Amino acid sequence: MNTVRVTASRSYDVRIGSGLLETIGCCAAGMKDVKRVCIVSDTNVWPLYGSTVKESLRNAGLQTLEFVFPAGEAQKSASTYLELLNCLAENRLSRSDLIVALGGGVVGDISGFAAATYLRGIRFIQIPTTLLAAVDSSVGGKTAIDLPAGKNLVGAFYQPSLVLCDTDCLDSLPSDIFRDGCAEVIKYGVLYDPALFAHLAKNGLEFDREAVISRCVELKRDVVAEDEFDTGARMKLNLGHTVGHGVEAQSHFQISHGKAVAIGMAIVSRAGRALGICTEETTDSILEILQKFGLPCSCDYSAESLYTAALSDKKRSGGTVNLIIPERIGFCRIAPTPVEEIQAFIEAGL
Repeated sequence: MNTVRVTASRSYDVRIGSGLLETIGCCAAGMKDVKRVCIVSDTNVWPLYGSTVKESLRNAGLQTLEFVFPAGEAQKSASTYLELLNCLAENRLSRSDLIVALGGGVVGDISGFAAATYLRGIRFIQIPTTLLAAVDSSVGGKTAIDLPAGKNLVGAFYQPSLVLCDTDCLDSLPSDIFRDGCAEVIKYGVLYDPALFAHLAKNGLEFDREAVISRCVELKRDVVAEDEFDTGARMKLNLGHTVGHGVEAQSHFQISHGKAVAIGMAIVSRAGRALGICTEETTDSILEILQKFGLPCSCDYSAESLYTAALSDKKRSGGTVNLIIPERIGFCRIAPTPVEEIQAFIEAGL
């Protein structure tokens, strides 16, 4: 097992390794004054791991209840969020009690936002069960729900008390969902770490899971420590996301987040090459590794439609959008770009 310590407004450990699900009871019981735990999960994950988590918590002397909602991005909504809040209130969870988020990014985002706002804040533990959640959404304290106008438009920065990443959970992932997470893993290599990028390029889907997840969490830890509230350096983690969120929206979320981010990375890399920012070698390397992992590099949507979606992105600041553009593997620039230039930029990358 590897442990990465995240230092933020609330500091916490991220534990990465095999067999960690069964330790949740001891972890939760060791937190001050916890008596009751609400396990939040979805209909895909709960049948696989719900009983293990509930049994561990109960064996540690804790009372449990569960809130299980239909799986899918469409459920990351105000209605699901309010249903969860009402569940917590009806069962009279106190400020000293605990939420456990058991699932992927949707579960973690809704659980974290509920934890941030119920009784003005209660503690929560993240148990990511997808690769994407393990390396990205479970770490760093971003919590949110979607609105019809766009993704993640309502949320809060609210750090978990603990993250338990049981690598055994990845064995149950469909290969398509595992590849989704690989897009975020590749993103870390492009942004910060040529050695990580080289390991992924060499090993493909057979990469060392515990080592790679640990490295991605270390990289995110460093960014969060420098810029917890996403006003500077943390913006780089949005590589591929502004265009990617547009791809998701245009597909009505039929294109998954990971694939949309892959398309976004490919588009900004090609556009960067056209503008003389990204080297030819770097663009080729990014496109090649995405293809090696079975991730898409293009879409059928027009630059105009993706531009329209970008205008509602939460990363817009007044009349500019901060685009993240690779220059070389391991280094990307933050490029504040006037909104009227975004469509032409996307066009150059399609």
